[in-house]
Amino acid sequence: MNPDLELALELADAADAITMRHFQSATLSVRTKVDRTPVSEADEAVERMIRERLAVARPDDGIVGEEFGASGESARRWVVDPIDATKNYVRGIPVFATLIGLVENDRVIAGVVSAPAMQRRWWASAGEGAFCNGRPIRASAIADFADAHLGYDSVVDHDKHHSADALLSLIRRCGRARGFGDFWIHMLVAEGALEIAVEPAVAPWDVAAVQVIVEEAGGRFTDLQGRARYDGGSAISTNGLLHDAVLEHFR
Repeated sequence: MNPDLELALELADAADAITMRHFQSATLSVRTKVDRTPVSEADEAVERMIRERLAVARPDDGIVGEEFGASGESARRWVVDPIDATKNYVRGIPVFATLIGLVENDRVIAGVVSAPAMQRRWWASAGEGAFCNGRPIRASAIADFADAHLGYDSVVDHDKHHSADALLSLIRRCGRARGFGDFWIHMLVAEGALEIAVEPAVAPWDVAAVQVIVEEAGGRFTDLQGRARYDGGSAISTNGLLHDAVLEHFR
C-alpha cells in the first residue's frame, strides 16, 4: 500500500472517532449555512483535524474542504468532505461517511470513503484496485437494463436541475431503482450491487474519493456530460457496460 493511501486511512480512523463520538448525541450543535444546508460541530471538528494532520504529514500539499475552503497552490491537493450526508448524520441516520481524496495534476490518485456507523470502509489508489473492509471489490458484469439496479439521490433534486424526466425515463428501463443517495450509491456500484448511480449536482469533495474507487473497481465515472472529472458538477457511476447508454438519457 502506498504511503498516501496509508495516511488517508489513518485520517479516516481519526475522523471516525470524532463522528461516532457525536453521532446521535442530544447535545450535537447544528447550524444552517448560507446555502441553507446544515453543518454540525462534528463536520467542522473532522475537517480541522484533517487539516492539522496534513499540515504536519504533507505540508507542501494543498487542501480543499467543504467547510473551510481551499488552501495551498500545489498540483497535489487533498479533497475532503468531513461528513458526506450531514442531513442524515444530524437526524441520527447511519448512512454518512468521511470522504478523503488525493488529486495530483487534476487526476484522483487515491481515495477513502469511511462510513463508521455502517461499519464499512472503501478505499482505492490508482493502479492498485479497490477494496471494502479489506476485501477486493468489482463492478458487476450486467449489460442488460432489464437486470440493472439504479441508485439516485432525489427526484426533487433532479427536477431542480432539469433532469427529472431523463431520470424517470432511465428508471423505467431498469429492473429496480432505489433512492439511497449520497456516497452510498456509488460505493454500491463499485461493489457490484448496483449498476448505475446518478446525482445531478455534486461538489468536488462529494465525489473525488468516489471516482478513484469506482474506476479501480472496474467501473466508470463521469459527469452528466460524459467527462471523467470529479469537479464537473454532477456524477454518474456505472459498471462501465451501461455507461454510454445511461449518458444518452441526459443529453
